[in-house]
Amino acid sequence: MFDVVPDVPAPGSAELDVPMPPVSGRVAALAAQMTLEEKLAQLVGYWLDQNGTVAPMQSEMTAGQADGGLLPEITKHGLGHYTRVYGTRPVDPVERAQWLWDEQRRLRRETRLGIPAIVHEECLTGLAAWKAATYPTPLAWGASFDAELVEEMAAQIGESMRALGVHQGLAPVLDVIRDPRWGRVDECIGEDPYLVGVVGTAFVRGLQSRGVIATLKHFVGYSASEAGRNHGPVSMGPREIADVYLPPFEMAVRDGGAGSVMNSYSSIDGLPVAADGALLTDLLRGEWGFEGTVVADYFAVAFLEVMHEVAADRGEAAALALTAGIDVELPTGDAYLEPLAERVRAGLLDERIVDRAVLRVLAQKESLGLLEPDAFEDEAPTSIDLDPAEHRALARRLAAESLVLLTNDGTLPLRQAPARLAVVGPNADRSAALMGCYSFVNHVLAHHPGTPDGIELPTIADALAEAFPQAEVVRAEGCAVEGDDRSGFAAAREAVEGADVAVVVVGDQAGLFGRGTVGEGNDAQSLALPGVQRELVEELVATGTPVVLVVVTGRPYELGWALDADGPRPAAVLQSFFPGEEGGRAVADVVTGAVTPSGRLPVSLPRTAGAQPYRYLQPILGGPSDVTSTDPTPVRPFGFGLSYTTFATTDLEVDAEVPTDGVITVGVTVENTGGVAGATVVQVYGHDVVGSLPRPVAQLLAFARVELEAGERRRVTMRVPAARFAFTGRDMRRGVEPGVVEIWVADHAGASAPKTLEDTTGGAIVSSAVNRRHEVPGTATERATVTLTGEFHELTGADARIAQVEVTR
Repeated sequence: MFDVVPDVPAPGSAELDVPMPPVSGRVAALAAQMTLEEKLAQLVGYWLDQNGTVAPMQSEMTAGQADGGLLPEITKHGLGHYTRVYGTRPVDPVERAQWLWDEQRRLRRETRLGIPAIVHEECLTGLAAWKAATYPTPLAWGASFDAELVEEMAAQIGESMRALGVHQGLAPVLDVIRDPRWGRVDECIGEDPYLVGVVGTAFVRGLQSRGVIATLKHFVGYSASEAGRNHGPVSMGPREIADVYLPPFEMAVRDGGAGSVMNSYSSIDGLPVAADGALLTDLLRGEWGFEGTVVADYFAVAFLEVMHEVAADRGEAAALALTAGIDVELPTGDAYLEPLAERVRAGLLDERIVDRAVLRVLAQKESLGLLEPDAFEDEAPTSIDLDPAEHRALARRLAAESLVLLTNDGTLPLRQAPARLAVVGPNADRSAALMGCYSFVNHVLAHHPGTPDGIELPTIADALAEAFPQAEVVRAEGCAVEGDDRSGFAAAREAVEGADVAVVVVGDQAGLFGRGTVGEGNDAQSLALPGVQRELVEELVATGTPVVLVVVTGRPYELGWALDADGPRPAAVLQSFFPGEEGGRAVADVVTGAVTPSGRLPVSLPRTAGAQPYRYLQPILGGPSDVTSTDPTPVRPFGFGLSYTTFATTDLEVDAEVPTDGVITVGVTVENTGGVAGATVVQVYGHDVVGSLPRPVAQLLAFARVELEAGERRRVTMRVPAARFAFTGRDMRRGVEPGVVEIWVADHAGASAPKTLEDTTGGAIVSSAVNRRHEVPGTATERATVTLTGEFHELTGADARIAQVEVTR
């Protein structure tokens, strides 16, 4: 019954070809028994707990959902998903696990077909549940340039989820950052699609290695909304979508084997993604071979009616989404239950489209073991530690690796304890300041004042006091993250004036929908530091006491005043992207020199508060030139980061000729020429000298994080697919053109400038308003020239997407 069905015109519709996915005999037989109501029940979720606001328009969208006390009636036809049974309010994990095991047994016992539900949870910074470990935010993953450690982290997260009976995690976010004013930047990995793809794919592998399905989101283009406004329309052509926004998802599907994909809320060139079959079916399944399930971002199906206004009612919205390729409606069955059933009964939707989605869901349940006769016959855990020492140790290591030293006059590290240390600023002594938007602390506990955090969360002030037990540590807030209250300035100034050194901690507060300065629904109109924090820093710097500025944020801010100002400025600036539960100790590790900083910027730091959108992947005319009076040059470029030691990069060797479908071997020697151990990130960049379309002046081709003892040297060899130079040509085919390319190794994206400003116009136009070259620390090797030979090579799934790295002595 569920093999490929021959074309049969649906009543009132054009002819449809609805090929069915390949499934096992067990799944096909099970689906063949189902009534329409039982089929639709498998395509929806149910949200047990409904207090708080953890999704857009949550209260409006769930107003009609039946009360959880009626579960036998609600689930009489079965259920596809349980939505966030651990992650909507603080529940004791052991007690909720016992409830969940009992509930799954009830579904097996009391529903006609006895199919348990998939349980999904958020897991972007760790399992979003009370008492669970909270890791650094994804922007910190990107700053670490350590995909292997991210994979280890995801495996730990998966272990906790699986132990609690959770089957699917709604992560990672593979949106490429385009405009940091967008509030969800802290959920993203970076502004370079290759970095996003490599690190995101590592997360997928780690999570799924523990039997938990990873969900790629938000497919696709969500981060490119106009003016950085959440859910805003995306005005972008198919070439940029194909070359910048799709590659991370393709890597995670083809190389990571991701089991699920979640749609973007946005519309692209006027077409809502939730109704775009060209993306959700033709590309994702037809071209990439994706075999998992596509789940709706929360309420995205209903939003086709109420926000996009492309459907007259819920039933039409459901038909649009299901036909396009969204298999499961989350978080609840707002549209896929009775509204969709009515359309099927009326002959307005071919039931085979329902069957197709049902088969995918059942196949996924089969892969998870939910169709086995002994599913949930084991006992629920009677005790569980969701924040064990090994999780905290990894969280601390990843946080430390992600810290980016932006400037340092030699004040850091503080290897000798100061007699008196001032630790001041709005983020100095607040644990919530260390957490991202999707941490349980900021996502859920903010709605439950008085509830304990459930995990140890030492602040930066706590950690520094712990690191310097002999020092007198004086704390002062100075001001809040937001607002214009300066009443705390005097106390902060007094604390700093009497100290040997001051650590001043500023930045963001993550939250949702207007609660905080960054996070979902917290978009910014300017990239100036929020509130009066800059004023506070400048007043404290004016005391003359050495100031170490620690910036704890979820997005990059304009910090030129702190980095390159002509007048007094901080002695050192350390950027931290929400470092998680051990972030305080990680900052202390770097400040004291216990750890040598090695983080690199995964996003460009803007020179001015209004220079957005911008990313380093720009053609010549995307940067400074004599034809414009504005200068988008970042104050610190993508890939930038300082260290307490120094590194030399020498002996670059690159293949002279490689076919367009081949692999380019890049070799370089890296030596730690300083006096302390440290890690460097070897960054390989490329440039297509003459393309059929304008190409970026610099493009990250590959990277490798290398740990070196003082005086140690290693040979780093990277096998870079020529496909890394691929782009979508004039005929909209994506591939590699023959011709000459340049390859070099650099400390960051701005460390090698091939042209002067005058070269951009050939000297025909000279503007006196343009800022000339900005000097930023960093070096690069000479550029090697490579000739890509042969014919144009159109990419296929067989082409390698990720460079292979080998580090030898």
